[in-house]
Amino acid sequence: MNRKLKRLEENLKKMGSVLIAFSGGVDSTFLLKVSSDVLGDKVMAVTSSSPIHFSYELKEARKIARRLEVRHIISNSRECENEDLIRNTVNRCYFCKKKLFKELKRIAKKNGLRFVLDGSNYDDLRSFRPGKRALKELGIRSPLAKVELRKEEIRKLSKKIGLPTWNRPSQTCLATRIPYGERMTRKRLERIEKGEEFLKGLGLKEVRLRDHKDMARIEVNPKEIKILVKEDVRKKVIDGLKRLGYTYISLDLEGYRSGSMDKSFKTVNKSIS
Repeated sequence: MNRKLKRLEENLKKMGSVLIAFSGGVDSTFLLKVSSDVLGDKVMAVTSSSPIHFSYELKEARKIARRLEVRHIISNSRECENEDLIRNTVNRCYFCKKKLFKELKRIAKKNGLRFVLDGSNYDDLRSFRPGKRALKELGIRSPLAKVELRKEEIRKLSKKIGLPTWNRPSQTCLATRIPYGERMTRKRLERIEKGEEFLKGLGLKEVRLRDHKDMARIEVNPKEIKILVKEDVRKKVIDGLKRLGYTYISLDLEGYRSGSMDKSFKTVNKSIS
């Protein structure tokens, strides 16, 4: 693990100057911290402001960037104005990343920064992520994946150097809550965000609200299912989500698992993975 960190530092030093796509999550925060330690003021963090992201993530990103004393700007990448993304096909992530990172490359060039980096880790290379194709086409670098740093290693290193994100639950964009093929509207994204924030307010740490139009399908860590079946909590969940417009409320007994919406496809087009 320490050997991988050393290689990461060496690779960053060779780059000279970088712009980092910064969400404020575990991976991008760790990458930003190491990059800042190695390159000093030759680092810029850029966070995308978009309806497909939780509003609290923007606040957290600002807070962390200030703490790390790194140049930080907010970019409105306007992904949700892209009809290819709104149609919500299986390769929606490709269109989203293509638009986002084109804008980041423009910002990097304007500020004289040589490379644009993203926080993908080594584990991400083995999952279904159509956005990887966009990164490759645009020449975006993923230094954590390059040195084969895995998620748990990044968490351990983050804890060691005192980053507040070391134990933060993994988070994905709101688009992943909507089944492929169903249009992604701003109103629908807002309802999902409000629903998940409501559920987290009940003490749930890891939760996904999958939006099946009039039905809300709740995924939580299996250990937390017992919280939702308590009579008083169950009633709060029903009332709270029905106020948001859902007719049916269901609890997925398999619990939370990353990429559960991908299971509806029996085959995946390998050309976009």
